[in-house]
Amino acid sequence: MPKQVSLIIILFIVCTAHAQLPGLRADSIYYQMKKVADWQWTTLETEGWKNSKKDWTSGAMYAGMMAWGKIANDETYYKKLIQVGEDNKWQIGKYRQFADDYCVGQLYSQLYTIYKAPRYIEDFKSLADTIAMLPHTDSLEWKKGIHLREWAWCDALFMAPPALAYLTEATGDAKYLNTTSKLWWKSTEYLYDKEEHLYYRDSRYFTKKEKNGAKVFWSRGNGWVMGGMVRVLSVMPKNHPDREQFIQLFKDMSAKIASIQQPDGSWHASLLDPDTYPIKETSGTGFFCYALTWGINQGILPYKKYAPVVVKAWNALTTSIHPNGKLGYVQAIGAAPDKVGYEDTDVYGVGAFLLAGSEMLRLTIHHEKNTAMVEAVNQDSIIKNEKVMVDWTTLSSQIKKLKAKGLQVQDALTGVHVPFEFIYNDKNKPKAIVFHTSIAPGGCKLFRITKVNNPSI
Repeated sequence: MPKQVSLIIILFIVCTAHAQLPGLRADSIYYQMKKVADWQWTTLETEGWKNSKKDWTSGAMYAGMMAWGKIANDETYYKKLIQVGEDNKWQIGKYRQFADDYCVGQLYSQLYTIYKAPRYIEDFKSLADTIAMLPHTDSLEWKKGIHLREWAWCDALFMAPPALAYLTEATGDAKYLNTTSKLWWKSTEYLYDKEEHLYYRDSRYFTKKEKNGAKVFWSRGNGWVMGGMVRVLSVMPKNHPDREQFIQLFKDMSAKIASIQQPDGSWHASLLDPDTYPIKETSGTGFFCYALTWGINQGILPYKKYAPVVVKAWNALTTSIHPNGKLGYVQAIGAAPDKVGYEDTDVYGVGAFLLAGSEMLRLTIHHEKNTAMVEAVNQDSIIKNEKVMVDWTTLSSQIKKLKAKGLQVQDALTGVHVPFEFIYNDKNKPKAIVFHTSIAPGGCKLFRITKVNNPSI
């Protein structure tokens, strides 16, 4: 008997008062993401990997590649990531409690959620079980190798928390997410400046100053924090006792980050001394764009205030793409603000870009006037040919003066029209619309439902 599968349908509520985002098109965003993702894979396959496939740099790239693979609706990208796992023997890095060395656990947990292969998470889960049992009472002062045991630097808040949180999503065991929350707030109590609403990189930076006398707050370091925070929030249940505390922190940081965006739409390497580092930097900008856009899409951040911020940020990112798909202006590996140039790139910058694009794509479709966006998600490991049913009452509440003869359904990325049928109630009035789609394992498809301007009779 064939496996019974279900399709998750998400109908996004569209505020018809919002104007379409200027200069943004879903197909263009999709093309730019594909161009960057394909360039990165081709470069890795032809020139080799600069760092280990278990390395944190690679782990950050995998986060973006997973987001891209879902939108691309092409299992080819997931197969590349599965091969990474096979090459790694599904193991984490050498220093088992070092956050950088289990960033790759994000990939393993997310792939397990789709393919349900126990070996994907066996090694990482054994570490996570240990982390959940430890007392975590050490000081986070940067000495005695504390970074090998605790989240003592802000970068760790991207590397480790989402890995544990996704393991809860994969296994249903809440202890990993609860450990994430406990350790997140320990690190925040130590590294977060409540006046500036920004994180120090680690304790060595508490008293350092930039050339202009400002405190040292690193763009990518705070980008790591915001990226990690929204990834945790994306799998944290609405009724989790710590969720509201996370939401408040996210709002506070978002307001600060938006207030210090540079005129070119980016954030420079030093957040409070942008003139010393006058060039845009795409890894920090990518993570900020990702987090802020996610916040808008979730209804946490107000569209009116933050949409202009993310549109400018996305423009700063896309104008950094070389003609061949290489993403430039990515600051090299480091722990503090530093110089950057057009030719500089690295895989973690690509990860940030793809995460940002995945949210910008949804935002662009979501806020088209008088439009309903439907996302159909396949969370299983087989291709599904399924029907999508959308309630007429919900559609008519979002699309003004909706009539049966004036409706069209399109693939939001290609613009191709999708045939659909009506389901009528006993009064011969539309009850729902139904259409069919095919979705790759772990993939999703986005559909745009709108009125036809001049429907034929």
